[in-house]
Amino acid sequence: MATPAMDLIKPLITLLAIVNPLAIVPFFIHYTQGYSERQRKRTAWVSALSAFIVIAVCALVGLQLLSFFGISIASFQVGGGMLLLMSALNMLNAQPAESKTSQEEIRATEVKASLGASIAVVPLTIPLLTRPATMSTVVIYAEKAQRIWELALLVGYGVVIGLATGIAFSLAQPIARVLGKTGINVMTRLMGLILAALAVEVMADGLGKLFPILAR
Repeated sequence: MATPAMDLIKPLITLLAIVNPLAIVPFFIHYTQGYSERQRKRTAWVSALSAFIVIAVCALVGLQLLSFFGISIASFQVGGGMLLLMSALNMLNAQPAESKTSQEEIRATEVKASLGASIAVVPLTIPLLTRPATMSTVVIYAEKAQRIWELALLVGYGVVIGLATGIAFSLAQPIARVLGKTGINVMTRLMGLILAALAVEVMADGLGKLFPILAR
């Protein structure tokens, strides 16, 4: 039986599992090849700030956007849960969803990097860190927030995610050396297993609202 403390910390666990900055470290190293140490650190912290902004915006105005498009939170929970589950399955195979990025997108990003354009926001933040599953998760938990302080706590978790991202990217080279490809794959699979369980819970909650007979 979940305790109130566990219910409060669950959004943070879910976001850490799905954002999983450690799994993005190899992509960060790839996209920042040829950067100076100063440029690499700047890119890391711009990505961290961008991830926080995306999470905060989804938490504060995500529900209003759903209302504008006439989408019920129950339907969004089922759809968001499916996205979470798909991400979890990819992670269990040590294959993050973003690895399906087309070769054209990769080449375009590399051209931007060679021209000196920042890649901190695209593709590092969107879609590598904050995918649709991340955004839908934030909106789902924002709907569950019944008090202002709970919504503020959710935004605060965005700060934690941003800090975790900035630290992971800033220490990308040492992390890659210590963990190696195998270590990163193991970490990705572990986070995928946690995420799969959370995805099923989110979907079950949404289905229970859509079909009350299932909740009995």
